[in-house]
Amino acid sequence: MLEILRPGVQTTVQDLGRHGFRHLGIGQSGALDAPALMMANRLVGNPEGAAGLEIVLGPVSLRFSRAGWFALTGADFDATLDGLPVWCGWRQPVRAGQVLQLRGSRHGMRAYLAVDGGIAVAEVLGARATDLGAGFGGFAGRALQAGDHLPQGEPVALEGKAGSRPPQWTPELRALPGPEYDEFAAAAQDAFWTRPWAITPQSNRMGYRLAGPALTREASHELLSHGVLPGVVQVPPGGQPIVLLADAQTTGGYPRIATVIEADLWKLAQARPGAELHFIPTTPAEARRALQQHRYQLNRFNWSAYGH
Repeated sequence: MLEILRPGVQTTVQDLGRHGFRHLGIGQSGALDAPALMMANRLVGNPEGAAGLEIVLGPVSLRFSRAGWFALTGADFDATLDGLPVWCGWRQPVRAGQVLQLRGSRHGMRAYLAVDGGIAVAEVLGARATDLGAGFGGFAGRALQAGDHLPQGEPVALEGKAGSRPPQWTPELRALPGPEYDEFAAAAQDAFWTRPWAITPQSNRMGYRLAGPALTREASHELLSHGVLPGVVQVPPGGQPIVLLADAQTTGGYPRIATVIEADLWKLAQARPGAELHFIPTTPAEARRALQQHRYQLNRFNWSAYGH
């Protein structure tokens, strides 16, 4: 068991999300920085899709009830275990009764905590991810509270410490033109690619609302409702774009000017309100290569850490 002593701004149980139910209106959910969760799980010997904790900003503290291993990845938090420093990106042994504290993030927005055996909450529709909007999955379908006790899976036998180097965060997001891209004025298209976009405080796990020059759509006809996915960049009538994330709805009616490629979505998860982003045009071939590079980096770590 993990006992939550202090939950922080928002701490939830997340895995790699719920797939195959969008036709029923059920969103994906899951870790916003999926590569960070996958790496944390690999560090403690779990399948990369095992459930862990997504921790937003902090401060957070929790107590371990059994000996084992844990790893923190993603945002670099000021973390201690019984008062001793904990390095982000490394696995570390833990004894029963020890307390992990995360005072706050020095860089980034979201940390991921994996424990050996994973967080063993019940699966709902094939996943352990928390759907905050619908109120199911994860632990009681909600963000964690002080006093919650989370079940932990069977211990995993590990030896020695192992670590990984986190990817370097940059403000550039590679994106593909969306289905309605040609309906925007030439000036709007140019502004989308060349101007900085600030993340507003109205951003959350559903989507990041951005502020910048108003993007004007020349076409006047209304759009039929259409399916949307994490990464889609919608433009509401006000002209300020929204990048959809893991908790996004499954359908929308706003024009889609672009789609952020999957390999860059983790950068949004680690960007704080006020940060500026830049969209970089790319191609489907480059999007596929970027995703393959992610997989290569994960597999390379697996080979170096475990010798297979």
